[in-house]
Amino acid sequence: MLKTLENELKTLLNKAILAVLPVSTGKKFNVEISLPKDKRFGNLSTNIAFQVAPILRNSPFNTAEKITKELQNLLSLSKKDSWIESIDVVKPGFINITYSRKFLNKLIKIIADSPSKFKPHNIGRKKKVQIEFVSANPTGPLSIAHGRQAVVGDVISRTLKTCGYNTTKEYFINDEGNQIDALGKSAMARCLELQGKDFTLPEDGYQGEYLVDIVKDFIKRFGKESFDKKHLNVKKMLSVYTVKQIMDGIKKDLDDIDVSMDVWFSQKKMMRTDAVPRVIKKLKKKKLIFEEDGAVWFKSSVYGDDKDRVVVKSTGEYTYLAPDIAYHENKIKRKFRKVINIWGPDHHGYIPRINAAVRALGAADDFLEVVIIQLATLFKNGKLVSMSTRKGQYITLRQLVHEVGPDVARFFFLMRKTNSHLDFDLALAKKKSMDNPVYYIQYAHARICSILQKQKEDVKRLPRCDFNQLNDAQEMALIYALVEYPGAVESAALSREPYFIVVYLRKVAEAFHSFYHSHRVLDDDLAKTAARIKLIKAAKNILHAGLNLLGVSSPTSM
Repeated sequence: MLKTLENELKTLLNKAILAVLPVSTGKKFNVEISLPKDKRFGNLSTNIAFQVAPILRNSPFNTAEKITKELQNLLSLSKKDSWIESIDVVKPGFINITYSRKFLNKLIKIIADSPSKFKPHNIGRKKKVQIEFVSANPTGPLSIAHGRQAVVGDVISRTLKTCGYNTTKEYFINDEGNQIDALGKSAMARCLELQGKDFTLPEDGYQGEYLVDIVKDFIKRFGKESFDKKHLNVKKMLSVYTVKQIMDGIKKDLDDIDVSMDVWFSQKKMMRTDAVPRVIKKLKKKKLIFEEDGAVWFKSSVYGDDKDRVVVKSTGEYTYLAPDIAYHENKIKRKFRKVINIWGPDHHGYIPRINAAVRALGAADDFLEVVIIQLATLFKNGKLVSMSTRKGQYITLRQLVHEVGPDVARFFFLMRKTNSHLDFDLALAKKKSMDNPVYYIQYAHARICSILQKQKEDVKRLPRCDFNQLNDAQEMALIYALVEYPGAVESAALSREPYFIVVYLRKVAEAFHSFYHSHRVLDDDLAKTAARIKLIKAAKNILHAGLNLLGVSSPTSM
């Protein structure tokens, strides 16, 4: 219903603009309707007058007044004026729209009684979107930085799906190359160590204790004698076994925080096909490949990169870019309309070359979108926990989830915008108090469930609900917060910012707690009780829907 109103308003605003223009300009206006942060400025706002004013050679304020007059006439003719209480013009030229009480009452009834109908508009229309995220090299357990990427990617997928997109979540397994070679050498060194033989950990190797456990399992399974059998390629067996064990651990870690992948794409399997030479040949036909100094180069500078890039070294080995180009060609062939790659900040410089590759392969300019997730650092007992992946000196995602639980871990990973560094405060995360933001929101849901249970046990028959009984500041603040849900979800989906859902849920929880502390829900006045019961049911449904989008549970008691 909200989206119907907003679409109707956009249509009528365009008609109002045409009415105030002296002649048709042929110009199309992008009418944007936003949610004002301050409810003194209504429920909806548009700055369209700033686009129209230069054509009329008038001020934005006077232009907004002219548009508003026409809009009010059109609303009256379309019989949609009953949805709107007032339309006000505010300097320097904003048009602010306030919902009517009748319309608000209708919305709260829908949220309370038919919450599945109160959802974002189907803006996706089943458009195929792939979200590739985490994609950590299988060289060790996931870190908390990987955990942040995992949760952000998962929630981006959830919000897009809620808005009607057909999403595919994918993990690219980089299961071969120099880092995998270094992992294999490191595992072999640990094998020699466990057998009491001379060993040397490679300089570029991995020193984490997790390798010792994997190697112990390998020896237990295959026996020490396997190292003496010349017909067995123990080094290769150990390397494959180590990668598999680490990948199994990664999958379990993701499962523990309720992150599932639709596709696990193996680079190793892709490299067994002709995918890479074929895509290089394809680019060569487009005159985008050349040879220089014995190496093969991709003319990425043609598509905006700062310089051309090597895809095949003079030694004949592929660079990292070559299989990445082949992988993205695979994405194009799978007919995704949009591909969202979620990367860490160390990959920022890689964006222009991958963007150049997909454009060279014929994809639309907006086909690829890269979301950079800034790092997450852990504070324990007020002190920063140092991290080193190679040395294995870091708190793993598994350890963190074990300590604070999946709900808290997921919520805390979303408490900052993706482009902001995240400080994960372990002490705050473990608090069972209103200081903890996830506890604060979950407690609002649990508190409502408790009230509803008490009301259910009360044998008194309540009168028919009259929402006009709800009229004081705290009640209206909660109503206004609840009706913003579809807009908040759409904003989060289109901006790729799950943080907006976090902010919104805190707003709803704050509005509820304020209402709860100011009023008795189960009041002696049964008419007020009936209205407040419906209101908190609506709040419960919105809190549940929002927490579900974040992958966080909605407890009924705490």
